[in-house]
Amino acid sequence: MDLWHGIQIGLQTALSWHTLMFCFIGVTVGTFVGVLPGIGALAAISLALPLTYYIDPTDALIMLAGIFYGAQYGGSTASILLNLPGTATAAITCLDGYPLAQQGKAPLALFVTAVNSFVGSSLAIVLVMGFAPVIAEFALEFGSAEYFAVILLGLVAASTMTLGSPFKALAMVVFGLALGQVGTDINTGQFRYTFGILELADGFSLVAVAMGLFGVAEIIANIGQPQGVLHKVGKIRFADMWPNRSEWKQIWWPTLRGTGIGSFIGALPGTGPGIASLMAYAVEKRISKTPERFGNGALEGISSPEAANNASVQAAFIPTLSLGIPGDAVVAVLLGAMILHGITPGPNLINDQPQMFWGLIISFWVGNLMLLVLNIPLIGLWVKLLTIPYHLLYPGVLIFICLGVYSADNNVFDIFVVLGFGIIGYVMRRTGFPATPVLLGFILGPLLEEHFRRAMLLSKGNILIFFERPISAVFMVISLIFLASVFLPGLRARLSRGRASTAD
Repeated sequence: MDLWHGIQIGLQTALSWHTLMFCFIGVTVGTFVGVLPGIGALAAISLALPLTYYIDPTDALIMLAGIFYGAQYGGSTASILLNLPGTATAAITCLDGYPLAQQGKAPLALFVTAVNSFVGSSLAIVLVMGFAPVIAEFALEFGSAEYFAVILLGLVAASTMTLGSPFKALAMVVFGLALGQVGTDINTGQFRYTFGILELADGFSLVAVAMGLFGVAEIIANIGQPQGVLHKVGKIRFADMWPNRSEWKQIWWPTLRGTGIGSFIGALPGTGPGIASLMAYAVEKRISKTPERFGNGALEGISSPEAANNASVQAAFIPTLSLGIPGDAVVAVLLGAMILHGITPGPNLINDQPQMFWGLIISFWVGNLMLLVLNIPLIGLWVKLLTIPYHLLYPGVLIFICLGVYSADNNVFDIFVVLGFGIIGYVMRRTGFPATPVLLGFILGPLLEEHFRRAMLLSKGNILIFFERPISAVFMVISLIFLASVFLPGLRARLSRGRASTAD
C-alpha cells in the first residue's frame, strides 16, 4: 500500500463523525488532566481504559492517544502560571515559563507553548507516516532472537537514560519483570508466584498496577497541598499573546531543533517526553550565546522543550505500531489496550488493520488542530480549574479509580491491588525510585520471556543465537554499551578510591 492510498483510508476513518467525537473527548480530557497537577496522562488513560471495552477499537485507541498528547498541551499551563507542572514533562517548562509569568508575559508564554506543541507534533507525525511502514517492512525479518534483543534494549534504555539514578531504574525494571511473572505459565499452564490466591491466576491487572503506581501514588503525595491561587493570575487577553518579530526569531530555530531531538528520542524504545524535553533544554542552553538568560525567562527555554516533548509523544508510536515495542510508558498502556481488544501491534498491523493504523495517524493531525483551538481561547477556564480544592478533587478521582478498576474484570480484589500499588508507588516517590521502569518491565516482561524461551528452543539452548544473527547482535551490543556507560564510571571511581587509600 502506497502512502497516498494510506492517507485516503485514514481520512475516511478519522473524519467520520463518531471518530471525531471520540478524538475531541480524548484531547479535551487530556488537556484537563494535563492542567491539573498530580494526575497525568498515564492515570487518565488507565482510568479510561475500561470504558473502551464498549466502543470500536479504532475509536478507543484514537481517544486514548488523544488523552496522551493532549496532556502535553495542558501540562504547560500550570507550569507557566503557577510554577506547578501538571505533568512530569512540563517540569522543564517551569524553569523559564514561570519567570515569564512573573514578568507579566504569561499570555505570550502560553501562546508560544501552544504553537510549539502544534509544530513539534505536526512534524513528528510526518516522520511516523514515513518511517513506521518502512520499519514494519524491516521488522518482517525479525525472529524471536531479534524481538528479545529489541525488548531488552528498550528495558535497558528505560533505566540507563532515566533522569534519576540509573541503578534505581534498573532495580525497578527487575521489579517490573518479577511482577510480570505472576500468574499462569504460558508454556506449562502451571500457576506461579500466586501464593494460593486464585485471583492472581491471570496475573496482576494492568489497569490496577498503572492506576496504583501513578494515580493513587500522586494523590497520596499531593494530600495537604495548598488550594488554588487564582488571585495571583492577571487577566489574560488574546492581544497580549501574539509574539513580535524579534520574539518570533527567538523561538523559530529552537522549535525546529526541539522537534528533531524529540522525534529521535521518542522513536527509541523505553525513552519518553521527559528525557526529550530535558535534552532539548540542555542543547539550547549549551549553544546559546547568552546562557545566563536561561532560568530567567528565555523564550528558547520553553520553545525547544515544548516542541521536543510533543514530538516525542508522536514519535513514540513508531516502535509501538511497527514493532509492537512501546516507546514510552504511556504508549505501553496503549499497547496493552490494543491487546485487550484482540489487536496485535507489530509488522503486520499496517496490512492487517490499515483503517486503524492510518486512521490513528490522521487523527493525530485532527487532534492537534483541536488542541490548538482549545488551548488558546480557553486558557482562562483551565486556570479556574486549578482553584478546585484538593480535598474536593482527589476523593472524586479516587472513587472513579475504584469504579474503573472494578469494571475492568468485576473483581473486588483489583481494588485492593490498586490501593496496594498506590502505597508502593508513594514509597517509591519518597525514596527516589522511578515508577515508569516498573510499568515497562511489567508489560514487556512476559513478551521478553516468551521470545527468550522460543529462541532457546530453536537454538537448542545455545545462548549465542542472540549474537550470531546480525540484527539481534546489533541490538545486544547497543544494550551492552548502555549498561557499560552506567557501570564503568562507578567502577573507575571505586578503583581510584582504592588506589588512593592504598597510597595513603
